[in-house]
Amino acid sequence: MAEDKLLRYQDLINELKLQLGDQNFEKIFRQTTSHLSKPDQFLLKMEMSRLSQPVSRFIDLRGQVAGEVRPYEYEGKQHFMDDVAIAVFEEEVARHGGYTLAVYEAVMHTENNYRVMQREAQLRELSGEQTPEQNPHYVKAVRFASYESRIEERMNYSIKISVDLPKGRTVSATTSDISLSGAKIKLAPKHHVNKGDLLSIRLVGLEQEFELGLKSGIQYEVVAVETVSREYNHVRLKRTFIEKNQSFDDFLNSFIHGNKRRYKINLDNTMDAIVCKSYEQYYLPRVASLFTFISKKDNFLIPNIALYNENSAFIHRYFCDERKVSCLYSILNQRRLKALMDKHSSVKETILYTFTHSVGGKLYYYSATEAELLQMPKLRSLFFGFGSKKDSWMSFKLQLMPSTREDAFIPLSLPESLGKSLEKLNKPPTPRVQGLIHDVQFLLVITEISTPAITAKYQQQSYSQEQLNQLKQFGHGKAANPPYLEAVALEYVNLRAHRRYLYKTAVELHLEGHVSVNAYSRDFSVMGMQIEAERPLELKKGDIVYISLPELQKITKQHNLSHLCYEVMAVSKSQTTINLRVSNPTDSSKGVAIQFFTQLIENNKSKLQACDESPKIPGLSTALRNMVTKSVCQFPLYFHKAGQNLKIGAVGVGLYKTSLHRILGHFTQSSGDLISIEQLLPTGFIDSALTEALRAHTRQDKPLQYTLFIKFDPSKTSAQEALKSQCVALDEPLEPLYLFAKKALKGELLFVYRLYVSKTGRPDIDYLANEMRYVSHYAIHKAKELEETLWAVAGVGDVIDISEEVIGYFDFETSLVEGMHARKLAWLEGHLR
Repeated sequence: MAEDKLLRYQDLINELKLQLGDQNFEKIFRQTTSHLSKPDQFLLKMEMSRLSQPVSRFIDLRGQVAGEVRPYEYEGKQHFMDDVAIAVFEEEVARHGGYTLAVYEAVMHTENNYRVMQREAQLRELSGEQTPEQNPHYVKAVRFASYESRIEERMNYSIKISVDLPKGRTVSATTSDISLSGAKIKLAPKHHVNKGDLLSIRLVGLEQEFELGLKSGIQYEVVAVETVSREYNHVRLKRTFIEKNQSFDDFLNSFIHGNKRRYKINLDNTMDAIVCKSYEQYYLPRVASLFTFISKKDNFLIPNIALYNENSAFIHRYFCDERKVSCLYSILNQRRLKALMDKHSSVKETILYTFTHSVGGKLYYYSATEAELLQMPKLRSLFFGFGSKKDSWMSFKLQLMPSTREDAFIPLSLPESLGKSLEKLNKPPTPRVQGLIHDVQFLLVITEISTPAITAKYQQQSYSQEQLNQLKQFGHGKAANPPYLEAVALEYVNLRAHRRYLYKTAVELHLEGHVSVNAYSRDFSVMGMQIEAERPLELKKGDIVYISLPELQKITKQHNLSHLCYEVMAVSKSQTTINLRVSNPTDSSKGVAIQFFTQLIENNKSKLQACDESPKIPGLSTALRNMVTKSVCQFPLYFHKAGQNLKIGAVGVGLYKTSLHRILGHFTQSSGDLISIEQLLPTGFIDSALTEALRAHTRQDKPLQYTLFIKFDPSKTSAQEALKSQCVALDEPLEPLYLFAKKALKGELLFVYRLYVSKTGRPDIDYLANEMRYVSHYAIHKAKELEETLWAVAGVGDVIDISEEVIGYFDFETSLVEGMHARKLAWLEGHLR
């Protein structure tokens, strides 16, 4: 059992062994193993103690290594080692302060040791030369909105062809697939062609059977050249149609249509689209950001549409005042938006700090950006010291980028040759939707990044009471006729397990202290209920309440509808509308509500009115969703089921790559379809912390949140050497990571991220139905494989860079921070080039 756990934590043990001689090893050990259970920490501590024991073993590598062995004396004892082993021995002795068991084991496992080489050869023989696709450190890079529609169907069809190359040579080749307006051919690498070249091709294989009437062949333009193997490249071609030969076009159309069952339709494009769309539909409903669209009207920039989901609705509510009017028009004012737009990066970023103050029943907002506070150092302590003590204090990451109405329509990835049936499905946004998004110029992503530890530090900043009047310059007034902001809920699969029905009936709400409050139901389902109380109630998510249903009690003698136990799931800002869920439904004493409402619904379905969840403006949510998908600037992360645990299964890549994409891309020696995730998360973090936390989570719960520290040395060529990471839960102190962060500042690069992880619901197969039907029609086994892949996704994450906020928390020397920032900027800019 212990040996199994040691094998499981081998990467962590190897990492700790490198630090054994460090005088701060105890601190390093605590922070490196903080995510493990106490028994596992103890087990690793015993292993470290074992490795630290002095030894007097005689080392004799004669006949065991590929190098030339010679005598080597250390502390009066003679060993036999080659130069490689001697170098390892001296390096490890210096690290550990003497000849310990860790030194002995390192010397016995040098890369030129015959046993080591034989073991590696056996592994290679069993698995073959490991390609990036086989390497567990590589996962799929899902490129958002990368799918496109096909003009017509392509058929996998291999025939002999002759190709007239640009310099007058004619060579033989074969097709891989063919359509009316294009083809993909296999061409030997020695025959060089470039994008834009014009090639003349004769379909030799077809001309042997049919009279095509093509004396000079068919002209194609080279679209792309893809290296496949040493034997051939794939050359993608499109027709120029210079021949204007309608009889040949009709023949080829008829030939493809008549033989597509026999030779199979090329489904790559549609299958790629299904994969992309499936990962998009997992990510967007769980992302913790509010997507705010900014339009230009009369030369003014105004936030006029916000797209929210369950995890970001609170941000929209936070910025609504007592009138339920969004105050983003005031907070995202012209001066502030212009300052953001003046930044040179593709995605303009800053941090926004806000709090509210209530006077005479009216709610007023106070806010400042990171840049504004740097320009007013005398007021910085006042703003942080006073504002952070307010319950309403929040920090937000703002990310601004261009957006356009043209992105609102993403057609299906099906061939247009399907005809009228596709036209009905491929409809662009309605005129009403187009009118609402017509003036959109920017997308602003708002993400709440408040941290308890950092807020507590802000609260320690001192200020003078005489200064309080100066806070007025951070305040926002109220417009008599504020511009309207359309808040739109993201539409996706209805994940409610039970349908809700509209029904108003009396409810008695029983609170602690024998307090009863009158209320009425707005809707109910088998598992829950929404009620409206006659007065505001001090309730919060997770509270347990008891309700009685006096009117419904009159229609049943079988069930006692008094003091039914419910859990509070959500409370409105007015504190009068409360969402309830049956508490502990597996407990038979609390299952009365489930039994009663199940029977009530079954017996009265024809009389009950189901909740109408149709959108206020049909098609608007889809249009906004497409616009967001085209402009993703974050780091989507997907966790797949791996037996009883989880593993990283894919990484999303949007239009704008993040710093984390660039770090991992530094070690990705493969095609753009894969990305390295080696060292992204601390060893054992997924197995020991995340898997258990997510297992206890429900899909309705807010995301798990962690602070992820990454130390990066760009001069190293392997991720194992260049990357180290540490991760702590949001409510954990940051002090144990002080040494880790300071070491990075001295000569490496330090990145700090907020990691959000949510449990996924079932895949939205309806969203993918048209493409799935198309794939099933030609290859049902592929459709089933795709669906199984979708069901394997158990969690979805998002990663937001909060480096500036967290690094400032530690009060490092200014010179260290500025030096690291300069190195980081230079590396990022060089990497962009």
